[in-house]
Amino acid sequence: MAQKIKNTIQAAVVKLLRPLVRILLRNGVPYGAFADLAKKVYVDVASKEFGIAGKKQTDSRISVITGLNRKEVHRVKTLTEPYDESVNERYHRGARVISAWVRHQQFLNASAQPADLPLEGEGASFSTLVKNFSGDMPVRAVLDELLRVNCVERLENGRIRLLTRAYLPGTEEGDKIGILGNDVRDLIATIDHNLVMHNGPFFQRKVEYDNVPEEFVEKLRTLSAKQGQDLLETLDQWLARHDRDTNPDLKGTGRKRVGLGIYYFEADFDKGEKA
Repeated sequence: MAQKIKNTIQAAVVKLLRPLVRILLRNGVPYGAFADLAKKVYVDVASKEFGIAGKKQTDSRISVITGLNRKEVHRVKTLTEPYDESVNERYHRGARVISAWVRHQQFLNASAQPADLPLEGEGASFSTLVKNFSGDMPVRAVLDELLRVNCVERLENGRIRLLTRAYLPGTEEGDKIGILGNDVRDLIATIDHNLVMHNGPFFQRKVEYDNVPEEFVEKLRTLSAKQGQDLLETLDQWLARHDRDTNPDLKGTGRKRVGLGIYYFEADFDKGEKA
């Protein structure tokens, strides 16, 4: 049974690595760099999560767990971990501003749609929106970012108009790659939780058919985008009422990061495809 589980895991890893390696090769990341990153994560996880209670985790034990020799464990520990929170920071700041613009009555027009906002001024202005929902980010910096990714536009009268109800990464590939780690991490972490399941399963579902005519695909793209966005906006409104950043007087203990991710997939069917 143990070998069967290992075979299943290895087959799953091959599947998830294919699109990842495609991204790596397209962006000039060679195998050696990827291997060092994988080794560093192996050592880090073994060190922090697979220790023995009451005992210091040693390089020798890490070596046994990971299969890396002690010299390699020591070398990997000295490697600098890549760190770039800039895209992640822009994503969360922009998303908060747009989310508040969509849901708060103060920033809606008579038709309950996001209003065109003056840049400055008391009350319902873009400046007020940013100051209330983007932390300490300068108003100009947030505006420049939302203009850059085509989420807003400046009208001839100087007002700011919202063009999309969600923050979308820019056209630069780096912006889109920047959220790769977060989104894939969360999906795999959910699967991991459901394998171990200490306190009940997390929601994890998908719907898939493999013999759909091409003529219906565009309809599904439109339908899934519309219903997916509607669901996310509903959950966003609920979460905003139960988050301390937007509701500072909220009572409760601990601090959790929670959410729901939705993704669409599409590929040509290949009977011979194994991974």
